[in-house]
Amino acid sequence: MELALLYSGGKDSSLAALLLDTFYDVRLVTAHFDVTDDWQHAERAAETLGFPFETLELDTDVARTAAERMYEDGYPRNGIQTVHEHALERVAEWDVDAVADGTRRDDRVPTVSRAQAQSLEDRHGVDYLSPLSGFGRHAVDRLVETALDVQTGPSEEIPRADYEAELRVVLTDNYGPEAVAEVFPDHTQTYVRGRQ
Repeated sequence: MELALLYSGGKDSSLAALLLDTFYDVRLVTAHFDVTDDWQHAERAAETLGFPFETLELDTDVARTAAERMYEDGYPRNGIQTVHEHALERVAEWDVDAVADGTRRDDRVPTVSRAQAQSLEDRHGVDYLSPLSGFGRHAVDRLVETALDVQTGPSEEIPRADYEAELRVVLTDNYGPEAVAEVFPDHTQTYVRGRQ
């Protein structure tokens, strides 16, 4: 069975790929707006893990809407959620049996409710899977330690291909560089360099 997993090159989506690989033909898919070439970070991570990789170019109007929402809110949650829902909708249109992401039980964003998952499945005829939805951060970290070589650090310094990287550029272009500091709290990111 073919599965498209939204992939950032980080530990969560990489662990999700490893867990799903037993049952599906996993294809790692990085959604981007073609604002930067940061998707290449995910491509390199996918290569080190041995999974097929593709990109999915998203509608730039969604990036502008998300950035506007984040700027108005003063935090990133709703904007990132908007982008994630758009990416899931787009990848569900592909000729696959299932779509998945690396969301965890304790993620604040993005999240997919039961109703959203069922709607996605019903409208597109695919299964939606979130293999980490029963795992909290500490459980994920323990599993990752046994399976993956991960680089961790401040968000601004870690190579990554998540929505945040391009949304930071859109925020800067539309609202100035200070907008990024106002919207995004300091936090750490991860980047997978390979398997253990």
